[in-house]
Amino acid sequence: MMGAALPLPAQDRPEPRPQQLQGGSESSPEMAEAEEEAEPESPPAPLTFGLAGPYLAARMAAVENNFTAAARYFVQAVAHDPQDRYLQDSALVALISAGEVNRAVQLANQIAAQGEPTELSQLVLRSELVHEGNWEGLIASIDETGTGEGAETQLLEGMMRAWALMGAGRAQEALDEFERLVKLPGVAPVVQYHLALARAMVGDYEGAEALLSNSAIGSHLLGFTARAEILAQLERRDEAIAMIDSVQGVEAEPQLLALRAKLESDEPIPFDVVKTPADGIAQVFLTLASALANSPDPEPLALIHARLAVWLSPDTAEIRLMMAQLLQDRQQFDLAEPEFDALRRMGQMRPIAELSRIDALSRADRADEAEKAALSLTAAYPDLPQAWIAQGDLLRQQEKFAQAVPAYDKALTLLKDAPPEASWFPLYARGIALERSGQFDRAEEDLLAAIELRPDQASLLNYLGYSWIDRSENLDQALEMIKKAAELSPGDGYILDSLAWAYYRLGRYEEAVAPMEQAIGTMSQDPLVNDHLGDIYWKVGRHREAEIQWKRALSLEPTDSGDVDPDRIRAKLDRGLDAILAEETAKGQPHGTAHASTPASQAEASND
Repeated sequence: MMGAALPLPAQDRPEPRPQQLQGGSESSPEMAEAEEEAEPESPPAPLTFGLAGPYLAARMAAVENNFTAAARYFVQAVAHDPQDRYLQDSALVALISAGEVNRAVQLANQIAAQGEPTELSQLVLRSELVHEGNWEGLIASIDETGTGEGAETQLLEGMMRAWALMGAGRAQEALDEFERLVKLPGVAPVVQYHLALARAMVGDYEGAEALLSNSAIGSHLLGFTARAEILAQLERRDEAIAMIDSVQGVEAEPQLLALRAKLESDEPIPFDVVKTPADGIAQVFLTLASALANSPDPEPLALIHARLAVWLSPDTAEIRLMMAQLLQDRQQFDLAEPEFDALRRMGQMRPIAELSRIDALSRADRADEAEKAALSLTAAYPDLPQAWIAQGDLLRQQEKFAQAVPAYDKALTLLKDAPPEASWFPLYARGIALERSGQFDRAEEDLLAAIELRPDQASLLNYLGYSWIDRSENLDQALEMIKKAAELSPGDGYILDSLAWAYYRLGRYEEAVAPMEQAIGTMSQDPLVNDHLGDIYWKVGRHREAEIQWKRALSLEPTDSGDVDPDRIRAKLDRGLDAILAEETAKGQPHGTAHASTPASQAEASND
């Protein structure tokens, strides 16, 4: 999904008025006196008072998806210009995105009191009517303005009205309204799903089942759940169990698994996918949020609909999950965490969503949180191999190689009865962890087993090939492996570096030049590649160019803890490479390294 900035309202936004940017339209007596004493040519005051400061801070926070800060600053800006519709709408967007829906309702009421509601403020006030169960008030609000333009607006307002009719006890009118909405272009399956829920609420389970049996209408988690509950009311439990068993990936859906267990044990099963019309409207918001989030050009208003859905139906796990994922996609992990916590409390931790969350936390350099999430996942789902692989990957990325091995051991044990292809990545990952923790014999076994399963996996071939080169073992086979890896992934700078370094370690310096120059073209900011190119240039007699590359490697600020030793580079610049190699040989030290260790990000990308 996407990480978009806060949406702006449809109307064009004029820039703040000059007097606002200079400190607001009103000034204190002290400020007025100071202005009289100032020279006419004095420069304007810095933009730190009045509207300008909060406005600019809010815009910056909005661009960065920092919804909490954006809400604070936009509210401050509204206080300086309480009639500005742009600022009001922006404050509403930020407040809702930050989860402060009650404050958004207060602001929406202030806007309404001014007599010119915005489209967003009107939506918030209608959501408040739903929250209060004021169904007649909601019907009147929609009827007063009529349905808006555009299919999305007509669908939203029409569905809200239909559910409000259900809440007001006017069931037949509600069903008729749903039937009318079915005729809108392109939305029939969505409306028919809600029509099925409404029919089930009034006891027409046969009619509801007839609709949900259509795969175009009910083929999603809430649809499967609703249909299973409806079949239970019709005393057709065997069909419900068979339907759940046919759901792809059902083993990772705790909601369906728990429902299946109840069906098998003949426990009473109520129809409660929607308990109230508010739950139905929340699912309307969820549908819109999902559509907007998954559109080719993802729409940031998805977050608004998801927040309102959570507010109206906080116990619906699917809504919580959508909310958490939208926040996670925007790198707002602190706001997403309460949603994930709510899912855990509800017993609705979703393995697929948790794996995505762990990956997102890791990529955001929040390793401690990612590791905690991985431990929680393995505790909740100890028989899920992907959970153990995720834990091993996190430990390996933190260079805790010895600690990562047992996690991969557990994953491979759980995969022993799975198709062999499923084991290639944990074998590869465990091979890396074993090699880096000094257990090369075991690592070699794993890497060879993984290559047997994936003979055309470039990073895998590269890793074992260079490991052999580095140990002066199986040199011809190793070089062929790295050549094949380079052919399979010709633009991969890491593999080109390994190929060049393999030639270098074999004394084939002239052949090393071209692939290393290609590697530097893709990884010019990598100090190790620059260092390597310097060594190769030195060996082919291009000493001046070698010194330039070593100096560039130093300018990229390598650290002692990385693959490049800055002191060694300085020694080469001072005494030349040949002298350094002679000293290292006399001491029995290795001569540098290469990118045989596939970076964590590349290894994860290979796990498909």
